[in-house]
Amino acid sequence: MSTSAKDKPENLDGKHNFQAEVTRLLDIVARSLYSEKEIFLRELVSNASDACDKLRYEALTNPSLVEGDSELKIIISYDSKKKTLSISDNGIGMSNQELIDNLGTIARSGTAAFVENIEQVDDVNSNLIGQFGVGFYSAFMVADNVLVTSRRAGSESGGIWESDGKGSFTITETEKADKRGTKVELHLSKTEKEFLDDSRIINIIKTYSDHISIPIILRKEDSTEEQINTASALWTRPSNEISEDNYKEFYNHIGRMYDQPWMTIHNRVEGKIEYTNLLFIPSSQPFDLFQPDRKTNIKLYVRRVFITDDCEDLIPAWLRFVRGLVDSEDLPLNISREMLQHNPVLTKIKAGLVKRIIRELKKKIKKDPEGYLSFWDNFGAVLKEGLYESEEYRKDLLEISKFPSTDKSNMITLAEYVSDMAEGQKDIFYFSGSNIESVSSSPQLEAFRKKKINVLLMVDPVDEFWLPTINEYDGKKFRSVSRGDIEIDNIGSPHETKKDNTAKDNEDLSSLTALLKITLVDAVKDVRESNRLTDSAVCLVADEEDMDMHLERLLRQHKQVETASKRILEINPSHPMILDLAKIVSKRGNAASEELEDVAWLLLDQALIIEGESPPDPSAFAQRMSNIIGKGLNE
Repeated sequence: MSTSAKDKPENLDGKHNFQAEVTRLLDIVARSLYSEKEIFLRELVSNASDACDKLRYEALTNPSLVEGDSELKIIISYDSKKKTLSISDNGIGMSNQELIDNLGTIARSGTAAFVENIEQVDDVNSNLIGQFGVGFYSAFMVADNVLVTSRRAGSESGGIWESDGKGSFTITETEKADKRGTKVELHLSKTEKEFLDDSRIINIIKTYSDHISIPIILRKEDSTEEQINTASALWTRPSNEISEDNYKEFYNHIGRMYDQPWMTIHNRVEGKIEYTNLLFIPSSQPFDLFQPDRKTNIKLYVRRVFITDDCEDLIPAWLRFVRGLVDSEDLPLNISREMLQHNPVLTKIKAGLVKRIIRELKKKIKKDPEGYLSFWDNFGAVLKEGLYESEEYRKDLLEISKFPSTDKSNMITLAEYVSDMAEGQKDIFYFSGSNIESVSSSPQLEAFRKKKINVLLMVDPVDEFWLPTINEYDGKKFRSVSRGDIEIDNIGSPHETKKDNTAKDNEDLSSLTALLKITLVDAVKDVRESNRLTDSAVCLVADEEDMDMHLERLLRQHKQVETASKRILEINPSHPMILDLAKIVSKRGNAASEELEDVAWLLLDQALIIEGESPPDPSAFAQRMSNIIGKGLNE
């Protein structure tokens, strides 16, 4: 987070404390939980590369920033006697305030939650800090002390940031900093001498940073210099010349993800507009995937010059899991971020990217259905946001969406559901809930299972929003089984009934139903027989005109709805308990009203609990339960 003007200290020199989350991260680093300490060099080189990219962009409108030193480069040097390793760049540099903001705090949302998560993991993956975007702190894996000397391009003075990584840092203004850029000097721990060796440094750079387009120079102790990376923009090379390892390391660098890319999409588009895209879909979820800002992660270049990594109009938020870059030939080099908004060229590029990604996903779902399931587990809930937000791509997204269901062990597409519909079935049935376990065991699905009617299980919150928007697929309407008007008697296999022992043929049922309606008149909209229950005694359903029960529950949790709607209580006309209650009402007439009042309310409480709700009055629920048990024991 950046410091606002009113919060900025008047004098930045002196001692400062790290942000609490930084201190906790450094504690984790100090516990040596990293299996590959060499990644610190990858992280520092990546930061230096970013600084050079930012300078190149600012110099487009302010050429004076690079006067006399226009060749951007990264220099790695070391001193065996002093046991120091330095990474220098002549990029944009940092002011003293930026040293505090960038090296003393973590400017990312979700910081606290992320730190709490990794604190609870015994075997922390060696790439977590880099993935989080704070790879600078990995320097403390190998260094007892770190000095950062930096001057922002165009500034008259620079600053020195220094810390031992133990809770605080100092800032000192200096006139001795280079004209611009940043130098990170690591005073290595006694056990880390391996990083003072030419061959070791070269190997690390070749392994992790060869793709970086800025020249990386190794300055040896004899003062000779050697460029140790290829320093060409990877995306400009033909794909048949790029190995999987090349792609992976570039993905690690540009995407700040350190797993294997699940899919790589590299192509050049030519015609009215020309651009190259190199896109990656991760094989694991980024930690910030569900942050409220829904920030996308595609970098924009114009003719190999980095422009921005914050371009909302380049890819929709429902594809925010995609990492990579786009390099345009048609946008002007000096384009501002304001000019990017609603730019017609950018609009066409966005359409091309979305179509390309969807086309590749369609191929994947056919050629590798098992592999596609891993993608869907990670990103299906995000992709379905497009069903709600994007009418243009709705049909395509429906084709590649997968859903769990009551009748299949694997997730299925809507096309698979429709092709396997029961005889006489005209609608697509679904049931919503918070998780698979709760919806799978709901009594509202009992008759569907007995009649072998498959029901889609909608357990992602976004499902409640796109379903009413779309309403149908392939001419089949989406119908929630939690609605009170569902009719399934004429679908699938015949519904088994026991005519000798069913309340439907029992004249006493109407009396019981009337008693329940009168007793629960203030709590339910209606009480009626159920055609969906086979084993359970009761359930709650929504009236056709009312909001779906799960959606209402979600909105109540977020304070969007204040009070719950009245529901319909359905009773199972074949359940032994319902039959016994009907007989009691028939025998005792009006006298049963008072006697069965507690039972009526307990039936409603039971239905609420099954739906995952709590009884509205737990004390009254407990008292009723005690009364019923007491009566049973005394009989």
